[in-house]
Amino acid sequence: MEYLNKQVQARISSEINAAEQRTSGEIVAVVAPNSDDYLHVPLLWAAVAALTLPLILFQFTDLAGDTIYFIQLLSFLAVTLVLSIPAIRYRIVPRGLAHKRAHRHALDQFLSQDLHTTQNRTGVLIFVSVAERYGEIIADEGIYQKVSPQVWDQALAALLGHLKKNEVEEGFVTAIKMCADVLAEHFPISAEDEDELPNHLIILQGDEE
Repeated sequence: MEYLNKQVQARISSEINAAEQRTSGEIVAVVAPNSDDYLHVPLLWAAVAALTLPLILFQFTDLAGDTIYFIQLLSFLAVTLVLSIPAIRYRIVPRGLAHKRAHRHALDQFLSQDLHTTQNRTGVLIFVSVAERYGEIIADEGIYQKVSPQVWDQALAALLGHLKKNEVEEGFVTAIKMCADVLAEHFPISAEDEDELPNHLIILQGDEE
């Protein structure tokens, strides 16, 4: 993800550091190029097209059966190849499926990045899956004892708003600041506070790589 260059990463890291100067909470930012390769989706669309085409050809042409079969096979291959182009493939994935895979990825990252292991269970994950334009904010149970899930809705809405415009950097920065405001109110910094989790942007490898 070339647009997340060192300068962008440094800015996001700086925002996390600034946030954690105000709160005992831990903010972890994770970005993934995608949450699945969805290679089966082009095959499904190609199968539908290939199965539908003979009905049209039999109805409106006098082509022989073997000719129609050959056309059907070519159409399946052509549609599969075209829809497999990443720029097209991610656009034809049903939104429900994309969000389901991205949500599962976010939950996996919450555990993988050890947000559930902080001393007071005050970790917050800000997760973005770029291809799906999906974002999620997940807080640990120590936070949910004081802060209802709905409190994060405004920060999540801001994050998603930037993602729709392909503004990943601004999405993270805005969400970090808004999460920091909530955490500082309910979990202010203390003299005993320790920085337990990474403050840099964690960039995952995508399924295309």
